[in-house]
Amino acid sequence: MENTDRLGLSVNASNHLRVKWPEIFSKATYIFVIIAILGISYFPAEIYRWPMIFTDAANMADYLSDFLKPNFGDLKLYVIKMFETITIATWGTFLSIVFGIPFALLSSNNIAPKWIVQPIRRLMDATRAINELVFAILFVAAVGLGPFAGTMAVFVHNTGIISKLFSESVEAVDMRPVEGIRSTGAGYIHEIIYGVIPQVMPLWSSFSLYRLETNIRSATVLGIVGAGGIGFTFYESFRAFKYSEAAAIIIVVVVTVSITDMISCQLRKRLI
Repeated sequence: MENTDRLGLSVNASNHLRVKWPEIFSKATYIFVIIAILGISYFPAEIYRWPMIFTDAANMADYLSDFLKPNFGDLKLYVIKMFETITIATWGTFLSIVFGIPFALLSSNNIAPKWIVQPIRRLMDATRAINELVFAILFVAAVGLGPFAGTMAVFVHNTGIISKLFSESVEAVDMRPVEGIRSTGAGYIHEIIYGVIPQVMPLWSSFSLYRLETNIRSATVLGIVGAGGIGFTFYESFRAFKYSEAAAIIIVVVVTVSITDMISCQLRKRLI
């Protein structure tokens, strides 16, 4: 029979009501660390300038007034440049998937030896650490202006991201089917093809669609450094103080990304 105290509470219940000081201290430490990081970065990030949002409200209103009157006079040009941006993102994503799959398999602890996993992971960390815009600058210097530089920038950066996402999916698979295939005397490649890939394919498909959607947004800014797409058109309009044209370009980008999001959501529902 369960022991009870004078108040009628069970011993187990009273234990649950006790203050768990180590747990509280641990959570308080995390909160303190977060506050400390925010405090240290307050002045470097110039957060103290937030009152300017309100003190310069009149200037901002004049600045935004042209954005409220978008000019679609060159809509055909904007659509063509937006299509170019989509092609940059599509080919960059496709190439990153093609090259990211082998890198993902080689960086998965459960199917690759550690002496291979660690170097491949560090290589993929390097590609993820450098932003597409930086890669775009490097490729513009190497291959010249145009969409190809943007495609290569998206490709290299996203190879690291795809390999990371795909490898985490591989590490979460059920290894029993793999071991069953191995027991039949099948080779390593057969274990991957028939034991691993069927389990991860739905997630891989979902991740690929998500990265395509993300890359369309990212590719819009690559044109600023001459890597093709609608970004250069936007930059030129903005630099020439043609804010109404810049607003029209922004609307084209938003509509395109929204349509892409709706399509990818429907595809992901069918794949997962």
